[in-house]
Amino acid sequence: MAREQVLIFDTTLRDGEQSPGASLIKEEKFEIAKKLAELGVDIIEAGFPISSPGDFAAVEQIARNVEGPVIAGLSRALRGDIESCWDAVKDAAKPRIHTFVGTSPVHREGILRKSADEVAGMAVEAVRIAKDLAEDVEFSAMDATRTEFDYLCELLEKCIEAGATTVNIPDTVGYAVPENFGKLIRDVCARVPNIKSAVVSVHCHNDLGLASANSVAAVENGCRQIECSMNGLGERAGNASLEEIVMILRTRKDVYDDFGTKIETKHLWPTSRLVSQLTGIPVQPNKPIVGENAFAHSSGIHQDGILKERATFEIMTPESVGVSEHQIVLTSRSGRHALKSRLEELGYMVTEEELEHTYASFCELADKKKEVFDEDLHALMGDERGGAGETYHLTYVHAVTGNKTIPTATVIIEKEGDSIKEAACGDGPVDACYKAIDRAIGVSPKLKDYSLKAVTSGKEALGEVSVLLEEGERTFFGRGASTDIIEASAKAYLRAVNRLIAAGRDE
Repeated sequence: MAREQVLIFDTTLRDGEQSPGASLIKEEKFEIAKKLAELGVDIIEAGFPISSPGDFAAVEQIARNVEGPVIAGLSRALRGDIESCWDAVKDAAKPRIHTFVGTSPVHREGILRKSADEVAGMAVEAVRIAKDLAEDVEFSAMDATRTEFDYLCELLEKCIEAGATTVNIPDTVGYAVPENFGKLIRDVCARVPNIKSAVVSVHCHNDLGLASANSVAAVENGCRQIECSMNGLGERAGNASLEEIVMILRTRKDVYDDFGTKIETKHLWPTSRLVSQLTGIPVQPNKPIVGENAFAHSSGIHQDGILKERATFEIMTPESVGVSEHQIVLTSRSGRHALKSRLEELGYMVTEEELEHTYASFCELADKKKEVFDEDLHALMGDERGGAGETYHLTYVHAVTGNKTIPTATVIIEKEGDSIKEAACGDGPVDACYKAIDRAIGVSPKLKDYSLKAVTSGKEALGEVSVLLEEGERTFFGRGASTDIIEASAKAYLRAVNRLIAAGRDE
């Protein structure tokens, strides 16, 4: 019997970007979208076009240039939202409009201030407007798990009649538990008479740590599209993790033999790392599938078992998710071919132009620390691509400090070929650098968070700095890497400032 395909709807670029501090610029969204297409996702929810000119431009760029997946945009049940969404996705080979409205009593009364009939009318009208523009229309009943069952079924039936090709039943607040959620999906499929005219989808949040379990329970009961995100990113506690969903169905074929996905699992680890680098949200070490410790063994009993027979303590191989077993140690004597080969193994596809620029940075790093490991390459690529398309570039930084010296920093920042020089004193060399950058650019954001870590062990380790800046109600992330922590700190800060400036242009 042929396996039924479960569609993977990736919302990393929409719901995932709503994680605090995870704002992405257009170029970064495009980079992630290309990687998601390579991973083999069926649908990419590229953004919320009406939310800002920047988000519209990002969705439009992805729609025009990323081949393979359906490209979806999100819209509220409002004509202006829907039309903006269509304008952003219409150039995709396979465009989709995804519209939604809150359907639970708490959403109807607390947010919309409308009756059940009025909300139903909004939903149906939104689907009709979208259907006049696009063949592929998805409707989501936001907060479905807290919506009256009879009302939910009637609403879904009417939306399918109006033209919805996918109906999504979200657990918006992560309230569901697997047994009850599975029953809800089964009962909806049994009650709604025209349900077979649409794909049944779920979108589960992880507030109780059950998003992946709820999603799989839904598949067992009739769902054929799962909305999820890389690394489980999303509002509050996040969404169902794409990597977990895919590997549950793949690893437990004894239980889920009827279901499969098109995901190329060898790309899970590289995609996870790219998303982590660009969003600035680290993957917790014990994260299933993609965490640093996912295939690590410290217990003597476990180590002994793994050495004798890997299946004793591993239910999947590291290679199956893209974790390489071997480590090629690159040095200053390594050539471009070796660097390009290793980057490709780690999931980085580089053009010849990118390779030349990256190779120059690699040689500079290799001269400083002699041996360059995979972790260094991840940091190097994050550093290289993190500065792409930015307005301001750091060309020089010098700091003086000491226990009886006033910390002072001088920076030279380039903008469109012009150099801006500034100096400042501070409470320490990093503070002085940041004040000098503020003076040079004319900004004064609040430094909300600063972290420094060594990428690898040893005194010559590459230092990676992450910062979070706050301007009004928005936060902006920046990351920089260097063997000099002052330079890494300055790069990270300037990149966050560049995002702040770009966001101001987009508004």
